[in-house]
Amino acid sequence: MNKAIFLDKDGTLIPDIPYNINPHVITLQPDSIEGLKLLQNEGYLLIIVSNQSGVAKGYFTEEKLQVVKIKIKELLAVNDILLSGFYYCPHHPQGTVKLFNIDCDCRKPMPGMLLKAATEHNIDLTQSWMIGDILNDVEAGSRAGCKTVLIDNDNETEWMPGEHRIPAIICKSINKAAESILITQLT
Repeated sequence: MNKAIFLDKDGTLIPDIPYNINPHVITLQPDSIEGLKLLQNEGYLLIIVSNQSGVAKGYFTEEKLQVVKIKIKELLAVNDILLSGFYYCPHHPQGTVKLFNIDCDCRKPMPGMLLKAATEHNIDLTQSWMIGDILNDVEAGSRAGCKTVLIDNDNETEWMPGEHRIPAIICKSINKAAESILITQLT
């Protein structure tokens, strides 16, 4: 079975520009490339899991997200990093687009995207990690059976406690997360 690093997109892998689908302003976090390379070299698949409520709210279509996916894959490829999967949840219970105005099991903090990716990529979730910048990311990873990392970059504003909301690692960047993940493999 494979092992994976599940990555939140906005605020974790790329800077958080709310509801952005303009590929010209998408960049990778500068403190992520070396860490992603380390994790990839250790055999982890790199998979994005992202809530995209802008679809449900009518801000953009699912087709526009494909441009975002392509841009991120290109930015990673330039650095010899392979993105193995891109999963997103287009739903929001208060959305204005009827098709996507639902309460689902894929919107983080629920684990649906991770479970789907695990099935499609033959992933052992117990050997995998979820990296995100808010506790909903941590909860989704924990509910899926992964170990978790919180990137503490001031994006978490609610700090609502809960059984599944305690990360194994708290650090400031993907590079630091990678170092910590690799250290835990040795112990």
